[in-house]
Amino acid sequence: MVSLVSCGKSSPGKLNLMKEVMCIPHPGLTAKQGVEMLLEIQKHINKTIEMPPPPKTETKKGHNGSKRGQQPITGKMSHLGCLTINYDTIEQPLVLIQGICAYLGLDLGTNLHLAINCAAHELMDYSRGKYEVMLGTYKNAAEMVDLYVDLINRFPAIIALIDPFRKEDSEQWNSICNALGSRCYIIAGAASKSISKLLEGGDISTPKSSGLIIKHTNQTTVSDLVEITSLLDSRRHVTIFGSAEGESSDDSLVDLAIGLGVRFIKLGGLSRGERVTKYNRLFTIEEELLQSGTLGFNEEHIFFPLNDEAEKGTKAPEAVATVAGEPAELPEPIFPTEVTEASAKA
Repeated sequence: MVSLVSCGKSSPGKLNLMKEVMCIPHPGLTAKQGVEMLLEIQKHINKTIEMPPPPKTETKKGHNGSKRGQQPITGKMSHLGCLTINYDTIEQPLVLIQGICAYLGLDLGTNLHLAINCAAHELMDYSRGKYEVMLGTYKNAAEMVDLYVDLINRFPAIIALIDPFRKEDSEQWNSICNALGSRCYIIAGAASKSISKLLEGGDISTPKSSGLIIKHTNQTTVSDLVEITSLLDSRRHVTIFGSAEGESSDDSLVDLAIGLGVRFIKLGGLSRGERVTKYNRLFTIEEELLQSGTLGFNEEHIFFPLNDEAEKGTKAPEAVATVAGEPAELPEPIFPTEVTEASAKA
């Protein structure tokens, strides 16, 4: 997952909901091929967005507590390694990438997909009990479910939502998994429990999700990472290996991610030295595997329905097999291409 655009709470525009708009290259591409494709997209983003002169210190809000007046669309490099853009609507960053892909002859939804880090926990206005998705636009948790369903219907190339709610909104996690789980990964990052608590109870279904972001922090051992990855795999959950906050140029997390065999690695954007170092390490490992003839590729993106029946079936297949006297039937996987074709027919 490579971050290309940031329009989160700290961005200068009105849009808060998209802390990171990320691209996921087709699993049949090598890491180098995927990054080269995304570098081309990033180059066109830079051309499209008016880059400002050396920036002065800016705040998101003016003296009266509201954001500044309408500004030209500009971008500046964020700590995430991607452009922070002052967009005002949810559609703008998605239409930008959509248009660039069309210009480059890339099929968004085939050659690459999108993922959104919503970071909803950063958007909560506790005095109102609502999420501020855009400046002055507040949605309660139930309304957020409708917003996400509408977004995925209009942009089916989005196949992952990270932290669409804060962890306390368990009912809405259930609702969005039931509504979108068959065509989109619903990922818990900040909303997830710590790895030690997950391993202690063995319960990875609170909040309900189709995958988790795991990180190698000071409190987490390599053994813990191996154990939680195995647990997630056994429950048909997606594992994303993410960078820890306050990053350095230490690239060992790339070795860890590859050794653990996680589905995705989330390193941020393609700029800033501490991030480029990690991507370079990824290319080095890939080249070594290629030279030794052991380089493998991921399978197509697969989604398992996240209804309660499916959850029970994937939680303990051995127990079901014991009772029924035969192997448990797992839910049929769904591929993004099937979703896209169905949407086109509709």
